[in-house]
Amino acid sequence: MTTIDPSAHLARVRETAPLIHNITNFVAMNAMANVLLAIGASPAMVHAREEAAEFAGLAQALTLNIGTLSPHWVEAMLEAASAARAAGTPWVLDPVAVGATAYRRKAARQLIALSPTVIRGNASEIIALATEGASGRGVDSTDAADSAREAALQLARETGAVVAVTGEQDLVTDGKRLAWVEGGHPLMPRVTTLGCSLTGVVAAFIAEAEDPFVATVAALACYAKAGEIAGQDAKGPGSFSVAFLDALYGLDAQALTDRHLEIHHV
Repeated sequence: MTTIDPSAHLARVRETAPLIHNITNFVAMNAMANVLLAIGASPAMVHAREEAAEFAGLAQALTLNIGTLSPHWVEAMLEAASAARAAGTPWVLDPVAVGATAYRRKAARQLIALSPTVIRGNASEIIALATEGASGRGVDSTDAADSAREAALQLARETGAVVAVTGEQDLVTDGKRLAWVEGGHPLMPRVTTLGCSLTGVVAAFIAEAEDPFVATVAALACYAKAGEIAGQDAKGPGSFSVAFLDALYGLDAQALTDRHLEIHHV
């Protein structure tokens, strides 16, 4: 069993300010950009098919989010993922509401075939991906992270990706190792696209990281700690949203001293 120091990974993100290329949904663009800026990364929201692949070659990491799909966007995602794979650039798949429709399941299968470095979703989304069936209620999870443990292990082993199941408690696995991340705040699900924004933070942490599994755990730990800090004085979703950006921006090694993250072999 080994431990992870998330503050070292946060410091690396802030020192390198990685360029993160995001093809995300309409709802998430503004919030995700602000979250990435607050954590110390450089966001770009480039989704036109005509330039997506070219831009993916410039970025240090890529995120693909299927929240508001259209045929043109799916084509751009596939081309960007192909370019990232060819360049050895890490990328993160966010399979939003993948269990809701056949169209989403097909798009997710096509993207998974292009070897994502990390797959980040809620428990229902991960279960749906692993079983290739319907699960969940739109973008909301109807399952807890613990219930997705076996599905996450299966998906990681089948795809070679790190799988992050996020919710009240987070689970991360690469099929050989497993880590749990505690923290966050009950108001986090009340602020739209905080999960989508987390995908960008994961991408920032895995950019040029030696071990994407460890970097993903560190990203989730920092995000959860910021949620805890923001929730201390927030009176509701509106004030929490503002406080959360401030908490991300002000996050430092001292704030993360209680984050002793253990890695277990499975």
